[in-house]
Amino acid sequence: MTSTMRSITRDPLLAISKGLLWFLMASMAIAIAACLVAIPVMLIFQNQISAEMAKDMPLLLPQFYWVISGILVFAAILCGVLFRIFQLLKRIVGTVGDGDPFVPENARRLTQMAWLSLVVQLLGLPLSGLGAAVNKIGEGHTHLDTMGGISGNGLLLMLILFILARVFRKGAEMRAELEGTV
Repeated sequence: MTSTMRSITRDPLLAISKGLLWFLMASMAIAIAACLVAIPVMLIFQNQISAEMAKDMPLLLPQFYWVISGILVFAAILCGVLFRIFQLLKRIVGTVGDGDPFVPENARRLTQMAWLSLVVQLLGLPLSGLGAAVNKIGEGHTHLDTMGGISGNGLLLMLILFILARVFRKGAEMRAELEGTV
């Protein structure tokens, strides 16, 4: 093993990255489970929740529960997409730790992450609309931040991921050509 490869495999940043990605993946899995459990619980205990909320919101419309259920469904989907992005990134970090990041699979992973980042942006649109519906239904008693939707930072991330995918694809091709000439 060369000294360069040993320094790559002993990089503390890679260990921290792997740990952080495991934590983020676990957080997304917990969030998905919480959303999926909250939906039926909320609908089953609708009367009890309404009685408790009546203290702050005298006119709680029945649509409120369906809108909140919609938010929870989209939030669960969003967390699932983020879980997959973190999983793909963890696999890329693994190849970096192995000293061999320029493999065709990493180019595919980056491309998939780029498309998934677009999905994250698009999921923000209905979430924002549902948040606005909760604010309307709550008639001044509720306020959800509705700044969802497509962001410039998200689009920039998507563009960077697509470009990195091409860089990794070209790097893998160049390495294959170099190995063929040696």
